Amino acid sequence: MDSLKMIIISQHFPPDKSGNASRIYDLAKNLVKLGANVTVYSPFPSFPHGTFPKVNKLRSNRIIDGIIHYKVWNWQPSSKDPSFMSRIAYYLVFPLLATIRALINSKQYDVIITTAPPVFTGIPGFFIKKISRKKWLFDVRDLWLEASVALDFIKKDGFFYKITRIYEKMCYDSCDEILVTTNKVKEIISKHYDINDRKIKVIPNGVDTKVFRPLEKKQKNQLIFTGNIGHAQDLESVILAVKKINEQEDIGLDFHLVGDGDIKNQLETFVKQNNIDDHVFFTGILDRKEIPRVINESLIGIAPLKKLKTLEYAVPTKSYEYMACGIPFIGTGSGEIENIAQESGGGLIAENGVDSIYEKISYLMRHPEIRVEMGKSGRSFVKKHYDRKNIAKSLLDLINS
Repeated sequence: MDSLKMIIISQHFPPDKSGNASRIYDLAKNLVKLGANVTVYSPFPSFPHGTFPKVNKLRSNRIIDGIIHYKVWNWQPSSKDPSFMSRIAYYLVFPLLATIRALINSKQYDVIITTAPPVFTGIPGFFIKKISRKKWLFDVRDLWLEASVALDFIKKDGFFYKITRIYEKMCYDSCDEILVTTNKVKEIISKHYDINDRKIKVIPNGVDTKVFRPLEKKQKNQLIFTGNIGHAQDLESVILAVKKINEQEDIGLDFHLVGDGDIKNQLETFVKQNNIDDHVFFTGILDRKEIPRVINESLIGIAPLKKLKTLEYAVPTKSYEYMACGIPFIGTGSGEIENIAQESGGGLIAENGVDSIYEKISYLMRHPEIRVEMGKSGRSFVKKHYDRKNIAKSLLDLINS
């Protein structure tokens, strides 16, 4: 029997340095190992913005780990903090060009998967479903619109909000399956868009437990945060909690933030204003292969979501990575992150606020034996339930069904 031929359309793919880039790469690689024929369309690398050279070619292609990877021209913002119009161009040009290319090559695949955010990657799936009648799975990793409203990026009753709601409803109605990260996302989409929940399947982000694993590394007296340094993170409270623990317990605890994002510069100023720059360090973006090392060198991972109702669906990928490396994590926020911490035994949830975060850090610092046990529990949990190889197999079984 011929192998299943699929195309994945994603705004991010390595060498882009984002969590979704590595997830799509792992997913595609594992699908290939399971016998699928996988093609990925992505733009030329452009994230973080302003760090990659401009590309003037319409397209390029390569084969990496059995994946056929087509890079499609896109608007590449030159600034690290692009203007609104530059961001919109970045989000819109790629899906429109990817739609044309996917339609031209529509006889070369059976199934199309589009992954969001950004929400506009659903555009190719919508038109290919309507015109070529291919099976379309709409992969929704984040409730971008709800989060944008909660963080005051857009107005709930504004034109952009309304038009995006209409667009998302059209996508949800047209696609064959909706893939989501958690049951909470499933519940929200089903309710807000009047979608039969049988059409919505939970396919979590997960983690590559062979890459993210305990290493023979000497642990340093430090906490670690990895990933996007963005508005949804309650990092100011963590920084002040680190300041408090160093002032009151004098243990010389450092906090390393690995990554980049919209509020990195703001946080660097915040650290200097609070005179804690001798204990808080901004590492910047590291090669993905280095992340397991810096996690293993740390005592505790930090996953601090702001406590917003619109973020209750979220489970930061970093929490899976911390557990896979065998260290406990401290999270903030409510909803799914609380469930993961409780079910795994690998995390503690603090209230959003300096004192509660301080208490959780202090507790784990005073009980190294509990840190070890939580690390073992977390590792066992993600290996059983959230390994990306098993997740890819679940997806392939869903498509074949």
